[in-house]
Amino acid sequence: MKKLSGIVLFIVFLMFSTLDTAKVASGDPPKRGDNTMVKNIHWLGHDTFRITGEKVIYTDPFKIKKKDTADIILITHEHYDHCSPEDVKKIQGPDTVIVTVADCAKKLSGKIKIVKPGDKINAEGIEIEAVPSYNTNKQFHTKERGWAGYIFTVQGQRIYIAGDTDYIPEMKSFKADIALLPVSGTYVMTADEAVKAALDIKPKIAIPMHYGAIVGSKDDAKRFAEELKGKITVEILQEE
Repeated sequence: MKKLSGIVLFIVFLMFSTLDTAKVASGDPPKRGDNTMVKNIHWLGHDTFRITGEKVIYTDPFKIKKKDTADIILITHEHYDHCSPEDVKKIQGPDTVIVTVADCAKKLSGKIKIVKPGDKINAEGIEIEAVPSYNTNKQFHTKERGWAGYIFTVQGQRIYIAGDTDYIPEMKSFKADIALLPVSGTYVMTADEAVKAALDIKPKIAIPMHYGAIVGSKDDAKRFAEELKGKITVEILQEE
């Protein structure tokens, strides 16, 4: 009887092992809200992220320390700390696709896709939506300039990079699993306003940005995280 019980337990063990192996081998994308995607998001300072998945994607390259080859570069607007031709060249290869707005495109060369808020495109198999990004109570990034944030899908996760924006009404309609939000104030929304933005967007994970380089400090990121405790998971990334 003991021998029979041992055989049954061994068979059960094999069944569960096979299921786990199949799950790993299937390569299924992370489920909505699965923070395993965060390990593929690398913060390089300011609004610059290196995101890996099906492709290597950079956002607003600025003060790039290491040469690399991006598949896609997303640039939100033409200010020097976002649209930096010198930094773009450090990560641009012959097949790199740059997605940006019209006034930034004039400063760059290569494979460029010009977008405006409301546009939806596919670049190298990555679905990208350009969304509004502007100031409401200051004049640094006015709405009529047509600058953009982006929502793009990597490994089944919708990632939102806000650009230099305030808390705006359109955010209520944004659907994102991971939101990269500015928190410094001065040129963009404050940490308190970014909390309101996160609560409207309702991502599973929010990552603060736009601090520590020109304006703002890690204290802004910490305040953002503290105010969202118990509501939305906040990941404060270490600058790489």
